[in-house]
Amino acid sequence: MTTGEGAEASPGQLVLVATPIGNLGDLSDRAREVLSSADLICCEDTRRTRALLSACGISAKGATGDRLLSVHEHNESGRVAAVLRCLVGGGTVAVVTDAGMPGISDPGSLLVEAVAEAGHQVSVVPGPTSVIAALVVSGLPTERFCVEGFLPRKGGERRDRMRIVMTDERTTVLLEAPGRLAATLADLAEIDPARRVAVVRELTKVHEEVWRGRVDVAATEWAAREVRGEVVLVVEGAAPAGPVSSEDIEAAVREWLASGVGDGPRQIAEALSDSLGVARRQVYETVLRVRSESA
Repeated sequence: MTTGEGAEASPGQLVLVATPIGNLGDLSDRAREVLSSADLICCEDTRRTRALLSACGISAKGATGDRLLSVHEHNESGRVAAVLRCLVGGGTVAVVTDAGMPGISDPGSLLVEAVAEAGHQVSVVPGPTSVIAALVVSGLPTERFCVEGFLPRKGGERRDRMRIVMTDERTTVLLEAPGRLAATLADLAEIDPARRVAVVRELTKVHEEVWRGRVDVAATEWAAREVRGEVVLVVEGAAPAGPVSSEDIEAAVREWLASGVGDGPRQIAEALSDSLGVARRQVYETVLRVRSESA
């Protein structure tokens, strides 16, 4: 049972249920039991969840009608009241997404926060998740890793996030749309062409594929292919860095300014301090000094 400090749990229960990322055989017996008995099922796409339930012989209907309630990234906060009403009455609310574990680059976390704050029980039925599945088959270190989800599509935010990913010493798991995979690999290759990556596609499905190798080779390979299906990209962590000197900071600042991308001193300091692992003030002062020398 999970409750907040000083809170008393109610009879109602929110259950996060992991659903198959491809192979229906991965739905656990416990998941079937929860989905069969839940008073309400919050789902990302009611059509996909209805199809899943039908394939598993589970009815979407309950004693009072349809049990499915759409909860997606655009309406999750607005669904909290309906979920709490069900829980206050002692009901069980299951939460699923289109595939995998709710809350991991999918809706679910806002519901958990609201339900836990209200003092209701929150539990989980663990199971399939593309993030962990891709990580463990990647052949890359798994002792320390982070999940970045989807990168920004363009602009300075994307560039800054890529720099952070490629300077992180942990293995990084990225999610990517098929149509943007080649561009993302090319961008990563510009930063460190020798970095190892794994491109994991269509996990647990008939055409499951795991490609492993250098990111520059991956960029060439996948640019020449038509990419289909769900893609997870696993990126090797950066080699441990030694102490960052003032010369290193100045070189990074000069490289940034020479790129002609722009950004003010504070934005540059924020981005470079994260990637270099140094204080923002130190980078900020370096930017001001280099700019004044060039004026």
